Amino acid sequence: MSGKKYSDAVGRYDQQMLHEPAQAIDLVKEMAAAKFDEAVDIAVGLGVDPRKADQMVRGTVALPSGTGGDVRVAVFAQGDAAIEAADAGADVVGAEDLAERIEKGFTDFDLAIATPDMMPLVGKLGRVLGPRGLMPNPKSGTVTTDVGKAVGEFKGGKVEYRTDKYGNVQLAIGKTSFGAADLVANFAAVMDEIERARPASTKGRYINKITLSSTMGPGVKVDPAKIGE
Repeated sequence: MSGKKYSDAVGRYDQQMLHEPAQAIDLVKEMAAAKFDEAVDIAVGLGVDPRKADQMVRGTVALPSGTGGDVRVAVFAQGDAAIEAADAGADVVGAEDLAERIEKGFTDFDLAIATPDMMPLVGKLGRVLGPRGLMPNPKSGTVTTDVGKAVGEFKGGKVEYRTDKYGNVQLAIGKTSFGAADLVANFAAVMDEIERARPASTKGRYINKITLSSTMGPGVKVDPAKIGE
């Protein structure tokens, strides 16, 4: 979005106003003016201390309306598990050969899944996969013996989330071409999951702020008190 288009969009609404989720989604769709189908992103600021292991919020959520995008999945597996992964639609499947490609710079995938027996091999790739958020993890369902099911779920709209070092969770909940009801459904699924994942050690307010935006558009604030109404 050009500077003028962005400024025009910002001028259409009160940037400090807290909106109900459906109103915020309508505004985000209305202000999306890029020449491509922009993603609709959610950013949730949580009252957690991500430096403490017991306050790390992470997991997966199945978006009922899907993501609207093609998720590229890499799978570390061999034998029957490798066949299952390929049959389920994995974009790349391998073991030592895949690890060698990644060590040489191959990271053309959005998600990595591994069978448990592959984790000693995958663990050696931590310096490459870790900073990119691609390291398989049992808590997110990406370390599993049922790789075929996992590939199908993530291809079908299941997404990973985790807090960053500032305590924020950020992910895409669809595209601006989605109907408003589909985006509302995905928004609700994400917020329900984040609430479910609340660490027991968290004190005080858990959800501090929620912002929705399109890829190139301004942020629209959502009223946390309106969640679930």
